Amino acid sequence: MAEAPEFCSFLSDYGLVDGFVGVCKAVMLQFAPELGIIDVTHDVAPYDVRGGALALVRAVPYLPAGIVLAIVDPGVGTDRRAIVVEVENGYLIGPDNGLLAPAVAMMGGAKQVVALTNPDFQLAAVGPTFAGRDVMAPAAGHLADGVKIEELGEVVDPVTLTPGLIALPQIEVGGAMTAEVWWIDRFGNCQLNVDPVQLTAQGAELGGLIEVHLGGRTRTARWVSTYADAKPSELVVLVDSTGLISLAMDRTSTAETCGLHVGSGVTLLPPGTSVDGPGPA
Repeated sequence: MAEAPEFCSFLSDYGLVDGFVGVCKAVMLQFAPELGIIDVTHDVAPYDVRGGALALVRAVPYLPAGIVLAIVDPGVGTDRRAIVVEVENGYLIGPDNGLLAPAVAMMGGAKQVVALTNPDFQLAAVGPTFAGRDVMAPAAGHLADGVKIEELGEVVDPVTLTPGLIALPQIEVGGAMTAEVWWIDRFGNCQLNVDPVQLTAQGAELGGLIEVHLGGRTRTARWVSTYADAKPSELVVLVDSTGLISLAMDRTSTAETCGLHVGSGVTLLPPGTSVDGPGPA
């Protein structure tokens, strides 16, 4: 970016009980007092790199140009790299453990990657376990203060970065779609790793019925437009706010009712498909 960034969007698994988030913000503001900081979320499940990556990739299309600081770092203190990735409209800072990879792809790919190895732009660490405070937050603050990315450390080849581990749905021989729960929001709606185009390609349509296999149980779901279209106790599928298929119930937690959790397998059978027969013509 030609100008110093004005905003930093901050995501982590730190939670808000301890002072980790506040300390990281204070470090950034120490170097860039005018920096605007946006809290994307700090409630990523502890150590859940994949969950953090999915939360981040859902958010980045709506974040302002500037810096994204994302920290879900179960490997802190090991030889995993802390990195800053330059993209078209800013920088992403975080551990090189797959957390940033989907967001980098969403933002058009990496223009340049630097490992945060220059101690001149870090805090003197009292221990190796808080790289968010000592390495990554200072990098964000220095970038916002006009420091060039190349000054922060060693340039590395983008192809060496750890890829994101995100599963894709599978189409079985009979046309059934084996999917996975990617995210459960606070209302209990269960987002699947399924694009609606993939579902319609298998013969499903708005208003139609879809057989859903959930951990040994089978239910029938109707494809609706919005949550309020669901009848009492009815399982529905709909396109959620991020453009993916979700399982939902009206004012009821689908996750609790159906016994689902992040990572649960779900099989969808639109009309004309089966788990062992020919798929739709």
